Amino acid sequence: MAFPLRPLAAIALLLGLGATDPADARLIPTRHLDVCLTTVASGLDHAWGLAMLPDGRFLVGERDGRLASIDDGRIRWIAALPEVSTRGQGGLLDLALHPDYGDGDHDWLYFTWSRPGPGGTATSLSRARLGEGRLEDLEHLFVQDRFSQPGRHYGSRLAWLPDGTLLMSIGDRGVTPERAQDRGDHAGSFLRLTDTGGVPADNPFVGDPEALDALFSIGHRNPQGLTIAEDGVPWSTEHGPRTGDELNRLEPGVNYGWPEVTLGRDYATNLPIGRDSAPGMRDPVHVFEGRFAPSGLAQVTAEDFAPWHGDFLAGGLRSETLLRLRLEGDEIVEREAILAGQIGRIRTVHQGHDGALYLLNDRDNGSLFRLRPASAESNDCPS
Repeated sequence: MAFPLRPLAAIALLLGLGATDPADARLIPTRHLDVCLTTVASGLDHAWGLAMLPDGRFLVGERDGRLASIDDGRIRWIAALPEVSTRGQGGLLDLALHPDYGDGDHDWLYFTWSRPGPGGTATSLSRARLGEGRLEDLEHLFVQDRFSQPGRHYGSRLAWLPDGTLLMSIGDRGVTPERAQDRGDHAGSFLRLTDTGGVPADNPFVGDPEALDALFSIGHRNPQGLTIAEDGVPWSTEHGPRTGDELNRLEPGVNYGWPEVTLGRDYATNLPIGRDSAPGMRDPVHVFEGRFAPSGLAQVTAEDFAPWHGDFLAGGLRSETLLRLRLEGDEIVEREAILAGQIGRIRTVHQGHDGALYLLNDRDNGSLFRLRPASAESNDCPS
């Protein structure tokens, strides 16, 4: 399907707008180093997924089903995506490149999306190759086992484990939270898949007649942050209902409690929903203060950010905050807000292969931002 250019995007293409403008650079003082925030491209509509190609171009997915290619700040739209459901929180969601992307054989772009079907929608995974201005060789790899209403809590983050398997989150889908405790339901879980959408033989629930083989962990509400740490361990952030947003270390076969265990509160009554803890269910490593609304998570490993090495950066939607967390074991020993309202709702946090950090904000006429140490941006960032 070919998408028409929106007026703002069309003007940007004609006038060359959206490229990084030195006058746009903002100096952000922080505890351990000063960082510089610049805009890479603007004119994005509720951007969600982000991938950086080996040649430095970016792919950005918009929730309305459009896929943007960004080169030197200029946006081109890529055609031939499937027809996504954009009801509520649905749409084109996360993006990920195959870990061997660039060798020719594995030049696959993976993406999650809300797929319409009988009874509602389902979180789905597909992959395709990048052709000239369009996707080619589209393959649908996985769709959760049950289509349902309403259009929310899709989860949908993707991350590759060191063994070449793919983690994928699915939210509880928003109506029946108890689905997250049902091992016969993909809702409220992380899945572990092969690069062709199959089930690895060593998945934790393989052989359990009451469980679906693709499950990696259960008891999740709506995980929208996911990263693989340097030691190969996956970490996730997920939305609680009203407060109770969590940071979790993910382990195979573990039950993370939702909705039986949560520090979140009911939206209508503001009363506690579940227990604080329970046998057989894993407590979060950290519960965010207030209504943080986490989306996007990365661990900092780039050399330029040596003072932050090993720290997690968590994006917040309602809070409009980029939060730096330093852990020692399971204890948060340092917590710092790097951004607080400067770019609005933060949807995605990504460390690029160039050592910079990249952010997407969730708004119409949104932007892709670059964050680097101010010393690396001496010609652009004000002193």
